[in-house]
Amino acid sequence: MKVVISDPKTGKSYQLELKKEADYFLGKKIGQQIDGSLIGLAGYILEIRGGSDFSGFPMRPDLDGSQRKSLLLAKGPGYRPKEKGVRKRKTIVGNTISPDIVQVNCIISSYGPKPIEELIPQTKKEEKK
Repeated sequence: MKVVISDPKTGKSYQLELKKEADYFLGKKIGQQIDGSLIGLAGYILEIRGGSDFSGFPMRPDLDGSQRKSLLLAKGPGYRPKEKGVRKRKTIVGNTISPDIVQVNCIISSYGPKPIEELIPQTKKEEKK
């Protein structure tokens, strides 16, 4: 499972790949806060903001459970209309994290003593020659 952590102060985002720690996210819902020390971010508190499943369908906070449904959407996560008043039926996933979820989006709600750059190892991108 990938966890994308956004820093609202700097506007940067960081990505973590979790294996064993991914079980801690199961059953959590969008809007819940989690302790960052369980994924290696001591002192940080993260808030779950969304995610997507293995097929790329986005999570939506107003649909309870972890199932997929096709809903008629006018706005919000999963659909951005080009004109005002346009609605469209889109497939989305509920707000509960299940084993089918492969990406979880979080935002930092409380900072720890160390900067996040020190806690998350950055991989440098290889330049194409």
